[in-house]
Amino acid sequence: MIYRDIPNSDLSVSLIGLGTMTWGEQNTEAEGHEQMDYALEQGVNFFDTAEMYPVPPVAETCHETERIIGTWFAKSGKRDEVTLATKAAGPGPHVTHVRDDNHFDEKNLKEAIDGSLRRLQTDRIDLYQLHWPDRTVPLFGARDYSPPKQNEGVPIEETLAVLGELVQSGKIRYIGLSNETPWGTMKFLKLADELGLPRVVTIQNSYNLLNRTFDGGLSEVCHEEGVRLLAYSPLAFGRLSGKYRGGKMPEGARITKWERFARYNGPTADEAIEQYAAIADEAGLDMAQMCLAWINQRSHVASNLIGATTMEQLKSNIASVDIELEGPVRKAIDTVHHRFPNPCP
Repeated sequence: MIYRDIPNSDLSVSLIGLGTMTWGEQNTEAEGHEQMDYALEQGVNFFDTAEMYPVPPVAETCHETERIIGTWFAKSGKRDEVTLATKAAGPGPHVTHVRDDNHFDEKNLKEAIDGSLRRLQTDRIDLYQLHWPDRTVPLFGARDYSPPKQNEGVPIEETLAVLGELVQSGKIRYIGLSNETPWGTMKFLKLADELGLPRVVTIQNSYNLLNRTFDGGLSEVCHEEGVRLLAYSPLAFGRLSGKYRGGKMPEGARITKWERFARYNGPTADEAIEQYAAIADEAGLDMAQMCLAWINQRSHVASNLIGATTMEQLKSNIASVDIELEGPVRKAIDTVHHRFPNPCP
């Protein structure tokens, strides 16, 4: 395994991180435990979860993923071998069941962290992330920003002050953002410096060969400010594994089960996927491993958050860390990207 240090912290995380959002829905508790056992054996030391998981978020299974991780910690006794990250859900009509109010104010953040600590059966979170902004911005595939008629979000300085208290208390070690914009990221950093509050050290955004929007403004922010990317959806809900090619809808797969997961669908995406598949075939590479290896080689990535519903997928995804893409393959990938730039933001 390869490990990358996160600047402005003492965190050194595995380049392959273990995503967990299927546990409690597509995966059972026993399967989640099996995945954690195997991942840790392979040197994966970074586990990422969220208070609202599993997905899709519904009241019946809300918080179940954290509970599954907590029972594994209790059974295995390996909490200290894991760098643990979780997230506080932001406001929105699709997550009203997570807490009574999901804004990032003192009452709600303290309620959120205490709930996560209890379910995870731990006394600290190594990296605590805001799952999405507490303000109106394009999210989860939306492209364009439109100024809101009114913004009732909690001021960023207020949120940072609460997170600072939680760091001082020892409940969290470091803070991060997720689904954030360049403006939002810089605002968090600027206010932290001005007010003497904790700086964000990571940002977890979608990043894959169908969505390289991070490579615009946010990659510069990461480089100049010492922030690192935690790449989620590296296979675009499995689309970049090739399993949906030709209109196939595998039984039990996420896109097959839930129509709402259409973020990476569309004719332009289909064309790009076919061309990425051709590159992999010509290079003698597994398509999914090629797409993951491309992310692994990006300098601003701290950890590539893979997810799997089967052990076969998990083993293949983790093994992508051993693949080094040659120059001609990377050039061919960039050629396709320039032909089909970000078909699925």
